[in-house]
Amino acid sequence: MAWSKVSDETVPTHAGEGPSRDVTGERVARLGPSLVLKGTLAGEEDLLVQGRLDGEISLRQNRVTIGESGRVKADVYSKSICVEGEVNGNLFGEEEVVIRRSGKVRGNVTAPRVTLENGAKFKGAIDMQPGSEKKEGARSAKETNKVAGASGTKAPAERQGAVDTSKRRVGGAG
Repeated sequence: MAWSKVSDETVPTHAGEGPSRDVTGERVARLGPSLVLKGTLAGEEDLLVQGRLDGEISLRQNRVTIGESGRVKADVYSKSICVEGEVNGNLFGEEEVVIRRSGKVRGNVTAPRVTLENGAKFKGAIDMQPGSEKKEGARSAKETNKVAGASGTKAPAERQGAVDTSKRRVGGAG
């Protein structure tokens, strides 16, 4: 096994191989198949999990991939999550969650975009309207009502459904 220097860290690599990189050329941290980690994993780079991880993964601005040999018992918070192995825990994707055909997830998924490939195994609930969007909608409705209430007029939503039937004529000419 050779060692190579990447920025300020030393990363082990196989002979003739550079540091791990994804398809875009970005650096990817890797938890190898023989490694077991218990606790919270947090950081500022993409992650490929091929080993076992029990606890929590918090890489909110990065991508997390659970490889085919990866076994995770944790809640995962990330920008983008791809599951090819097994996850027992909830997945929170800021942009997307993808469960590949080899993937197995037991837990809830929260993300604006969710992809389940044919053959993927999934048990849980999917929420494609993350809490921040729900809170924003509720907040703006409250603000609309507050502003409308302060001016003495009804909010637009209240006016849409209101029909004054007291002056309505029924029948022909009048």
